[in-house]
Amino acid sequence: MRTATLDEPEHGLTEDVLDTTEVLTWWGHMAHGDVKDEIVKRVHKRVLEGMGLIVLHSGHHSKIFKALMGTTCSLTWREAGEKERLWNIEPAHPVAEGIGPYFELPQTEMYGEPFGIPTPDKLVFISWFKGGEVFRSGCCWERGHGRIFYFRPGHETFPIYYNETVIKVLQNAVRWARQRVRIADKCPNVKSIEPLT
Repeated sequence: MRTATLDEPEHGLTEDVLDTTEVLTWWGHMAHGDVKDEIVKRVHKRVLEGMGLIVLHSGHHSKIFKALMGTTCSLTWREAGEKERLWNIEPAHPVAEGIGPYFELPQTEMYGEPFGIPTPDKLVFISWFKGGEVFRSGCCWERGHGRIFYFRPGHETFPIYYNETVIKVLQNAVRWARQRVRIADKCPNVKSIEPLT
């Protein structure tokens, strides 16, 4: 496991680093526009080849997530430190392994619908917030040969990533998203298998 940051050369995501990465976890907040397009293209290529990608919280507005989703990925939000209850609606999914019917976070930033994403291949968690909103909080997709998991919880003000259940979900997500194959994109002109007359 290693860390890459925005201020490193190539944001720490060199060709060599990505070549040996099975799952990339992406979190960003105020500096999405500062991520170089060439690095976004590099990560995008690796996901299509089979690298897993886990996008956390405000990473929903990252260039890489929007590129892979092909949508705005916009949502509504409110920072009021309210309670969030995450419902586990796919208990048989590997990301939900060992997670009960729901878990709660005492203080979070609210994210609400509409969430401008394509329909997930699998929706694992739905959030309810004390203010009344709901949100698709655990979403899975496959793009090319790679798997993507978006997970809503996480905020720099609240200690979300110290929560044992959140840690368990992230561990499960890494196992589910890990690279299973690596197949480079090709578009060859091929000869026919059978003779053509």
